[in-house]
Amino acid sequence: MSFLGIDLGTSGARVLLVDENGQPLGASERHYGVSHPHHGWSEQDPADWIQALEDAVAELRAKFPQFSALKGIGVAGHMHGATLLDDAGSVLRPCILWNDTRSHVQAGRLDAMPQVRAESGNIVFPGFTAPKLEWVRENEPEIFDKVNKVLLPAAYLNFYLTGEFVADMSDSAGTSWLDVGKRKWSSFLLDASHMRADQMPRLVEGSEAAGTLRGELKSKWGLSETVVVAGGAGDNAAAACGIGALNAGQGFVSLGTSGVILAARDGYFPAPETAVHTFCHAVPERWYQMGVMLSATDSLNWLSRITGKSPSELTSGFGDVVKRPGSVRFLPYLSGERTPHNDSEIQGSLTGIGSGTTTEDLTRAVLEGVAFSLRDCFDALTATRAQMDSLMAIGGGTGSRYWVALLASVLGVPMQLPEGGELGAALGAARLGMAASTQEPLDQLITAPAVRETVEPNVDLVDAFAQEHQAFKAAYPAIKAVQ
Repeated sequence: MSFLGIDLGTSGARVLLVDENGQPLGASERHYGVSHPHHGWSEQDPADWIQALEDAVAELRAKFPQFSALKGIGVAGHMHGATLLDDAGSVLRPCILWNDTRSHVQAGRLDAMPQVRAESGNIVFPGFTAPKLEWVRENEPEIFDKVNKVLLPAAYLNFYLTGEFVADMSDSAGTSWLDVGKRKWSSFLLDASHMRADQMPRLVEGSEAAGTLRGELKSKWGLSETVVVAGGAGDNAAAACGIGALNAGQGFVSLGTSGVILAARDGYFPAPETAVHTFCHAVPERWYQMGVMLSATDSLNWLSRITGKSPSELTSGFGDVVKRPGSVRFLPYLSGERTPHNDSEIQGSLTGIGSGTTTEDLTRAVLEGVAFSLRDCFDALTATRAQMDSLMAIGGGTGSRYWVALLASVLGVPMQLPEGGELGAALGAARLGMAASTQEPLDQLITAPAVRETVEPNVDLVDAFAQEHQAFKAAYPAIKAVQ
């Protein structure tokens, strides 16, 4: 038997094939672009997702004969995106992505309505799905009138794979249409944004079957047996499944395009006033909370573009020993910010620059600015009594050992670096596909990886970073006042 995990990311798709023991056999990646037709807009053509998936599957079929024994599929996807379909199942317009901020006015209006936060457990952020549909209703009424179904990116792939409109709880929790505590669509929240229950996909848990692979794809992919497609997950819930974070006390920090600190919870403990996200987990009777900052490795990519040096070139000379806070301060609000500010319009800044400022100084400032913003997320989570005695460090940014050590000292908790190998959302999605297909116990399928190294905080610098974090926090209202 083999199983497929699909990670539909913002910049590309990663497709992972694992064996019956959950061990990776091989992976394939395909990349696609993001369109920014106007300031604050971020869109993608869902046809690019399908082409990326098909190309990746073709490569895996050619390389691995085990593909022919495929029994289950799980899909993880970037959250909040609005994929609008007409009554024929055709896409009506490009998908409006998670980092699109055009609907900030609509988000503020929905968020101010009585009981919206109480029902959804969350602030209505501009990146969430409900305000996107309000924007479409007000600005593209001819499109809005044709909307038969609204699917998140992962649910759209589920539709392509099965022919059915099905979504999982974890992804749907980021729409502002789900009653996150009761794990069902809320008629109150749908009414608030002029939507109907029949425009929503059917809900399942991420580890449950959403359907089976449709016949046309079975023939195209050279398969003869029934292939179960799981409900799947939003990308961060899938990443939590990939590192075995299901229970209270387990969590991770992710240095990806955005930065995330996630804590698994055994119950539902919403705290929308903190700008913490409280979402259903991908498995039954579990939830998770996370703080999100929007420009993590994206901040380093920005510096890379303006200096002409790659991110690895910028960070390669730092070594492993964390230095005291630098004199240059960077506020990493290149695309607005979520936790704790919920501010789609705030812009980043660099201060403390002098004639002697070097590229190394700027790089340190970027690394520290992202770390301080993640400390804001960490503090917001601890205010909800989330337990985080240590955190698994994942994501592309963890390739910088210095950045990981800096995070440990800024957050004041050990960072665990997992043993090399496949991790993250693609593995989590594959595990969900295994669960839906085999019905094996979740605690046997979703396990933690071996820890390669634990990076401890530098106790001599924790206080210095705590003081600099206070100055970082004070800079936000000052910058906001002049923008």
